[in-house]
Order: sequence, then C-alpha cells, then structure tokens
Amino acid sequence: MKYSRDEVRQYVAEDDVKFIRLAFCDIFGKQKNISIMPAELDRAFEYGIAFDASAIAGFGGAVHSDLFLHPDPATISVLPWRPENGKVVRMYCSITHPDGSPFGADTRTLLKKTVADAEKSGVSFAFGSEMEFYLFQTDENGAPTKIPHDQAGYMDIAPEDRGENVRREICLTLEQMGIKPESSHHEEGPGQNEIDFRYSDPVTAADDAVTFRAVVNTVAARNGLWADFSPKPLEGKPGNGMHINLSAHGNGFEDALPRVMAGILTHAADMTAFLNRTEDSYRRFGVSKAPRYISWSSENRSQLIRIPAAQGEYRRAELRSPDPLCNPYLAFTLLMAAGMEGIRQKIALPESADLNLFTAPAEIRAAYRTLPENLSEAKAAARISDFIRRVLPEEILRQYTR
Repeated sequence: MKYSRDEVRQYVAEDDVKFIRLAFCDIFGKQKNISIMPAELDRAFEYGIAFDASAIAGFGGAVHSDLFLHPDPATISVLPWRPENGKVVRMYCSITHPDGSPFGADTRTLLKKTVADAEKSGVSFAFGSEMEFYLFQTDENGAPTKIPHDQAGYMDIAPEDRGENVRREICLTLEQMGIKPESSHHEEGPGQNEIDFRYSDPVTAADDAVTFRAVVNTVAARNGLWADFSPKPLEGKPGNGMHINLSAHGNGFEDALPRVMAGILTHAADMTAFLNRTEDSYRRFGVSKAPRYISWSSENRSQLIRIPAAQGEYRRAELRSPDPLCNPYLAFTLLMAAGMEGIRQKIALPESADLNLFTAPAEIRAAYRTLPENLSEAKAAARISDFIRRVLPEEILRQYTR
C-alpha cells in the first residue's frame, strides 16, 4: 500500500510512533539515516530536513555541505525489531540542495529519472534480487569471526542447517515490512544463505534490496551472529552474488527482452566497476558458478546472463555478475539505460552460449569477451566509456573510478 502525506500524519499520531527515521544511501549503497520526532514531520514534508553531507561518502566536502532530506510517504514502514510501545518508522528520502534542486549524487532520484525516461518511450521494467550472505559466529566481545555458523551445504536441512531459524525470522520480519519473500534456503558455502523476494518496479525493488540488507544484519545480530555480504568472505569457498532478475515490456515492441539483454551485454564491461566495487569482487569471478565471460544462455548457470525456465509474466533475464555490496539504485539505473539503448539501437542479441564455459576448451573460450580481471581494469573501462558518461553524473563516475 502506498501512503500519502496525510495518511502518514494520521498513522504517526494514532499509532504511538515516537521516532521517524529518514533513510538514504551514500553513492556506494550504504544506508544512512537521521531520526526526527513526530513534531518535525510537517517540516520534513514541507521543507526537508537539513544534514551535513561533508561526512557522507561521495557527497562532497566541507564547503556548501548542507543538503536536505525529503521523505517519500509511500515508503513508510515500521521497524519490527524496535519496541511496540513508542514505535519507530522509516521512510526513504530524496536529496536536494538548499535551493531545492536535485542533488546529483542521489542515486535513488537518478533511478526514478531513468524509470521516467523509459516510460516516456513506452517501456516498463521490473526487478527482483537474489542476495547471498554468510552467517559467522561472533567472539565474546560480539566482534565477527570467520567461523561459519554451520557446515551445511546446498539446500541442506536442520540440524546440519543451523541458519533455518534465522532465515525464518528474516522472512517474517520482511513480511511485517511489506516485502514478500518467495523462497529461502542454505547455499553451497558453510554458513551461506539465500533469500529471494518477489519482483517489483525498479525503485521499490531497490528500496527492498537496501531494506533486506538492513533486516539481515539486524536479525543476525539479535541471534548473536554476524551477517557478511562481501563477495568473497572465505578463501576457497563460494562467493556471495546478487543475482538481478529483470523483465521489460513495451508498447510497440514484440519482445523487448532480447534487445535489453543485447544492450546489457554490449556495456557489461563498462558497468562492472559499479556492480562489483571491491577488489574481492574479482576473485569471485569464474569460480563456483560466478561468471567470467560476457555471454548468455537459457538456464545455463556458467553464463553472465541466463534465461530461467519460466513463461508468461515470469519470463525474465538473470544477470549473475553483481555482488551484494553494489548500490542497487545505481545498478538498476545502469541496466535500464543499457537495455533502453539496446531497444533504441536495435542491437542484435548474439548467439547463445549453450555450453559450460567453466569446462570448455581454451580455443572456444577465446571467442568470448571477458569481464574485467580486477578493479583497476574495471575502473579503466568505466573512465573511457561514453555510455557511462551519458548515464551517470560526473561526481559519481569520479568517486567510483578514482
């Protein structure tokens, strides 16, 4: 349900809400927030709430550092882990300069603009994320260790799978916040888990991905554990991926998805620095079903893009290279922009790679382009990309490639 400002005011007044968290992300996708009291809600809606942006990654220096948060009433959600008496709610925000102009490094607003541009062309997108994470034990001081919560394997059950109750609590918490999980299971790595939730429009899907990480971290801590979303937490074990499922529909387009896929494949290397922003991200590629080659196939999990076995409204493409540390607003923006370029330029989708690229002979693999080998190579590809410069503001490009 999407709430209006008046409905939020009424809810806050009638349901014993004592704290309102105004949430946003830095350019790298790390969630931040400031809490206000209910008496400040009208001011927040009317004028915004000022904050010092100089201490936020990618938001600028000490000069002209004031920015304003403007809460989106449609995103209000109770934080179920906070007290029932004296509730805490959260709303995601847009960010502006003091004169009201949009702040260029606000990736949520950038995604909203990209959605609007696509809709003007008659194309609508939907996204869903599958994020993997490890659960590690903590020491006597509550600090994280590298000792996995269990030694279970793929889709094992209790008692080997000790993460079952944690995943259950995460799913129930997400439901209380209006996010609908579809499935959950133990992954291949020791202590590794995955929870998938239903696809939705791009902005809601990005909001949900950011909320998901916060819920997992919170529930893990409540259980005396540490959740790790990093791309390669354990040497020699599977890394954490953030598989992004997307679909595209448009008036006048017989089938938009192949063109969208072609655009994404064309610009895959240029986008990698934003989808995989740490050095460890590149140690994950080419291992344990994480892709290395720029290719696609139906169902084949060794490819960069696969088409899962689904029909009708569930037909989608799954991009398998991103990891959970990426900024979902930025990731969805880039994927939509690349997809729209594929549609506008009628880029032809290359032939599918219906083979296992992990075991294929070297002479066959040599025919395929690869993702960047390391972070430096990915940054270099982004710096020289005309596509990236058309899509992203200079301040975001500079922060990611410096």
